[in-house]
Amino acid sequence: MAWKTLDDMDLAGKRVLTRVDINVPVEDGRVTDATRIERVVPTIKDILSKGGKPILLAHFGRPKGERVPEMSLQPLIPALEEAFGTRVVFAADCRGPSAQSAIEAMGDGEVVLLENTRFHPGEEKNDDALASEMAELGDIYCNDAFSAAHRAHASTEALARKLPSCAGRLMEAELSALEKALGEPKRPAVAVVGGAKVSTKLDLLSNLVTRVDTLVIGGGMANTFLAAQGLDVGKSLCEHDMTGTASEIAEKAAEAGCEILLPRDVVVAHRFEAGAPHQIVKTEDVPSDAMILDTGPDSVAHIKEVLDRSETLIWNGPLGAFEIKPFDEATNAAAGYAAELTKAGKLISVAGGGDTVAALNKADASDHFTYVSTAGGAFLEWMEGKDLPGVAALG
Repeated sequence: MAWKTLDDMDLAGKRVLTRVDINVPVEDGRVTDATRIERVVPTIKDILSKGGKPILLAHFGRPKGERVPEMSLQPLIPALEEAFGTRVVFAADCRGPSAQSAIEAMGDGEVVLLENTRFHPGEEKNDDALASEMAELGDIYCNDAFSAAHRAHASTEALARKLPSCAGRLMEAELSALEKALGEPKRPAVAVVGGAKVSTKLDLLSNLVTRVDTLVIGGGMANTFLAAQGLDVGKSLCEHDMTGTASEIAEKAAEAGCEILLPRDVVVAHRFEAGAPHQIVKTEDVPSDAMILDTGPDSVAHIKEVLDRSETLIWNGPLGAFEIKPFDEATNAAAGYAAELTKAGKLISVAGGGDTVAALNKADASDHFTYVSTAGGAFLEWMEGKDLPGVAALG
């Protein structure tokens, strides 16, 4: 890890351009979920306590390089002030005179919020000129938006190369957790990967089989692997055109010494709806007119055995159709068990991406995982072994 943190910077009296992800849901001009705002609070308070002046850079929605009034960041001011416990001043642009004057008028302990960076077409084009204009507003650049780090944009990549740069507390926590999980994991390491389609997680699966000792596959993608073994998966969600690819991943895993764990038994039903009549069958006995909707209890017991002997867990995606009862039981049971092991100090558990946060919250497990990332795309690309421009620029 070559990046610096706030601890490496002298912030006293310095203007700290702080890239944050506060792309929160807003209805009728009010923030309805302030989770992303709350997660940047430690960074803002740390900058203030060290005598720095936090100047927030952020995007909101997809205005496509145009000034769209409904996508202004100004309505976020009340939620930001409540979270930070201090006055937040709004600047009508993220460059130029209006931004400069707001920053020059900053009082002690205040925060400035600059307008949506994506109002400029140069933001998503990683335009050097726009980054230079932003750089004039600050002395130090702090990136606390890991969730936007997979995008090479002016405020995440080019700007980081123009000022002394560091990671904020949220970015630092994300990177540290991912390094523990994938960089130098304690062995044995296990990954649980669920979700609907193999095709959306090819790079992820291919990278993980070279990084972990056991790969547990669940959800709809498990059906594709079962079909690749010649098993009848009935009317289940299955990418039959991807069975060859599934076989290739299995071969790569065998060469790398990674065990792939597929369901031994499954929960099947004839209708995908809450409370639908269902039964548990072995994977080789799936009725041709039924759908696999969850991993079975024998398989969950096997997953628990693997977790018992593992030191590190990486979790991405549910084991079944967790949104509808009773097809959430495997996800709830396995995630709950991983949470217990983590709480007991027996497991390092890192999770994130897609439906994962929702699934773990539903299982009441997320609070006890070592780290749960809310950064969907960036989390997945890191797990796929790809370089993230916003992280590389901090090096």
